[in-house]
This record gives sequence, structure tokens and C-alpha cells, in this order.
Amino acid sequence: MIIWLASYPKSGNTWVRIFLSSLFSTNNDVNINNLMIKQFPLRYNFENLTNNVNDVNEFVKNSIHAQTKINIDDKVKILKTHNAYWRSGDYYFTDTSNTLGCIYIVRDPRNVITSIKNHYASFSINEALKFIKNEKQIIGKLKNPLLESDLPTVISSWKNHFNSWKKLKTNYLLVKYENLLSRPEEEFSKITNFLEKISDFKFDKKSISKSIANTNFNLLKNREKKEGFNEAPEDEFGNPIKFFNLGPENNWEKMLDPISTKDIEMNFKYEMEELGYL
Repeated sequence: MIIWLASYPKSGNTWVRIFLSSLFSTNNDVNINNLMIKQFPLRYNFENLTNNVNDVNEFVKNSIHAQTKINIDDKVKILKTHNAYWRSGDYYFTDTSNTLGCIYIVRDPRNVITSIKNHYASFSINEALKFIKNEKQIIGKLKNPLLESDLPTVISSWKNHFNSWKKLKTNYLLVKYENLLSRPEEEFSKITNFLEKISDFKFDKKSISKSIANTNFNLLKNREKKEGFNEAPEDEFGNPIKFFNLGPENNWEKMLDPISTKDIEMNFKYEMEELGYL
């Protein structure tokens, strides 16, 4: 069964994924360009299910079928996704037959928006604002049929995404990006404790501490600079855009104009209050 690492884009999902890949690796070393924790969806998940997984309707119809294929070995696996826990007519992103639990990573949307702006290099703040408010938002460029991860991903708005995964009533762990930054030992240990509770995974404190040290933001930023990162976005000319860009230095109070700030706070008021962001 699947334990999801779920989040809205640019919320810390890849960081947690690299940490867990380090934790499962020999000597806690990690190759950022070949992570043990894989993504969903990938093209090969849909082989023999549809001839056109680039079509979002085909993806929606076959999401659960693809997960059933993944789970055929009856083993627990951890998968990253940016999909909301959506429902479309009679179709769902996942179900209880395929899902064991979810680690949901959330980030203050006022900081998400500036990261979205960087990720999509041509975006203005206004375009990034429309992006995170769009309840029909789907990502995936669908330009490269050879790229495993370039598939439709139904994310909706920041608000809907956060609320959707709360519907998973059992084995749901909420992790705040800000806590991963401010108290990494405590927060990453919360993740490992959760995994031990719902599965047969076992971790020791030494490995946890080593994996935290091996995957701090500055180290990852330097590794991307030296080795590249095959999941980094590209600009309109095909040049890579920094994936590990600002991290803890991404401060909305210094980077976001008052009008955009107010817009986010009004649109996401209840969720931000629930999370302690307001």
C-alpha cells in the first residue's frame, strides 16, 4: 500500500522526499538525481491502461487502476504527489484499498507564491496569484513523451488542495514547512515516528540525525549547483531554473507587495487561521 508524501507545489515535498531517500540509503548517502522515493504519476504506471495518459480525462479514469498495479506486490511504499485528493464524477485520485496513509506538507501561501513565481520563470506575481487561487489548476507541460513525470497533475487551488487531503480520516500527518526549518530534529522525527507507527519501517536516531545533516538546504543548493538536478524546471529557452533557490530566505514580508498579501489572506483566511499563519 502507498503512503503519500502530498503537498501543493513548492511546499517542501522534495526536501522531505530527499530526507527519506537518504534515510533508506546505505550510509545515508543520497543521489539527488536518482531518489529512492519516487513520484506519482509516472508514465510506466499507466502502461496497458491507456494509450493517451497525456489526456487529463484518461489520467483521472485510470489513477486508481495505476495504483492497483503499483500495489500488486503487496508491499508498503512511499510516493510523492502534488495531486489534490480530488474527486471527478465517479473517479477519485485514490482509495482505501491503495492508500495506507498520508504525510501532508503545508507552507504559508504567502511564501508559496514567490516560489511559484521563481519556478515558472515567466510568471509575474499576479500570474502566480492566479495560479494558487485557480480551483481548476492542472500542472504538467505534456511536451515530452519520454519524460516519465511530465503528466497531468490535478492540484486545484492552494486552499482546496489543503482541505482535500484532510478528508483522509486515518493515518494523516500534517507537517508544516516552517517547522522543518526551525526545528528539524523534532519535525523530521515526527515523520519517522509516524512511518514506524503505520508500517514495519524502523529507524534509529543516528541515521535520522545523519540524514537531516545530509539534506540541509544549503548542502542541497550546492549539490544542485555542482551536479544539476533533473527535476529542476526550465525557462522558455530550455535553461534550468534553480530548484533550491531561496529556501529559508524566502520571506514574504520582504518580497510580497501589500495588495497581493491582502489578496492571499482574504482568499485563504480560514485555512491560514487554522494553520496559525494568521
